[in-house]
Amino acid sequence: MESPSKLPLSAVVIAKDEADRIGRCIDSLVPVCSEVLVLDSGSRDDTVRIARDAGATVEHQRWLGFAAQKNMAISRSRHEWVLLLDADEWLAEGAAEALAKLFLHDRVDSCDAWILRRRTHFLGTPLRHGGWGRERMERLFRRRYRYAPSLVHERLDLRGARIGESGAGIEHDTARNRDEYLRKLDRYAHLFAEQRHAEGRRAGPLSPALHALAYALKNAVLRGGFLDGPRAWQYHAAHTRYVWNKYRYLHGLSAASAQH
Repeated sequence: MESPSKLPLSAVVIAKDEADRIGRCIDSLVPVCSEVLVLDSGSRDDTVRIARDAGATVEHQRWLGFAAQKNMAISRSRHEWVLLLDADEWLAEGAAEALAKLFLHDRVDSCDAWILRRRTHFLGTPLRHGGWGRERMERLFRRRYRYAPSLVHERLDLRGARIGESGAGIEHDTARNRDEYLRKLDRYAHLFAEQRHAEGRRAGPLSPALHALAYALKNAVLRGGFLDGPRAWQYHAAHTRYVWNKYRYLHGLSAASAQH
């Protein structure tokens, strides 16, 4: 029987080998949501046990890709409203109260999707500036919505939807260590290039440098990213490198296509 203090809300999380952080994510959701569903894609560590012990229902699905996996998790939820978090995220302080206010007197129904503000942490340092302190993320939405097909950086298809500000926040612990994070960004850069190339996008020889410079100036300088200290400098250096690689890989695909 559901607790009357919990919201009529399904939380969904996709996971694989997240034993070191899935508990924090689920612990933030269980007091708030009537359903917490983890869709696991074959963890070889204690992810499944930890999630179940924390109060989540765990189901299994072989990996379909980021967007498709999240869509599968959404389809298996049972409430009209869905709250989606990644395993390396958790609800921020005060989020439970903000979400409860949304559901009070059915205010939540005035929109189709609600924005939660996300703050990223990098190797123990919260990033308050540089565009990473209050990212707008449409993470609370009606169950009928789905993520658009995408290899990486997937987004909900919210065309025609009414979108509001929830007042709730998400914390995001983006990296276990620097080397792992660089490898992850490199995988994402390859996926970005493959997707953009398939969409007919091309990149010239100057694109890597121009886009990387634009990122650094915008986020590390103009948005004040440098104010967050040495860890933030490492973070923005990694993302400047990531942007460079995205367009370097895309340029490589573009040049190869031009030769055929």
